[in-house]
Amino acid sequence: MTICGIEIKGSEAIIAVASLDGQALSHVALATKKIALEDDDEAANVKAFAAQVSAFVRENAITRIAIKKRSKKGEFAGGPTTFKIEGVFQLLEGVEVTLLSPQTINAQNKKHDFELPATLNKYQHEAFKAACSALLKK
Repeated sequence: MTICGIEIKGSEAIIAVASLDGQALSHVALATKKIALEDDDEAANVKAFAAQVSAFVRENAITRIAIKKRSKKGEFAGGPTTFKIEGVFQLLEGVEVTLLSPQTINAQNKKHDFELPATLNKYQHEAFKAACSALLKK
């Protein structure tokens, strides 16, 4: 089973795909590591971003996505752009999208101790942990 983990930071969706074979977690290396939304005030840019995301999902046959949830209020609240990005992913046809809280991801990581493969870039670690959490969460 394969799942795409996403961490939304600023105006970028950081991507890492993980697969579970029996009990072994592995990183699926893809050419696309992040997709950026430029100037979200322009409808054309949001549509272009949505088309990019849709093409990425189609090309890589992704059916499940796990997004690391951002806080809606308080000190660490996500900016408005991050919620637009999240909405684009949630609107994808034929894709099951799950939002995971940072607490859930940390608890799963503590329980299963995800090994971060060398094939990942440092900025993809949280996205990979989100994917692993979704794969192992019962």
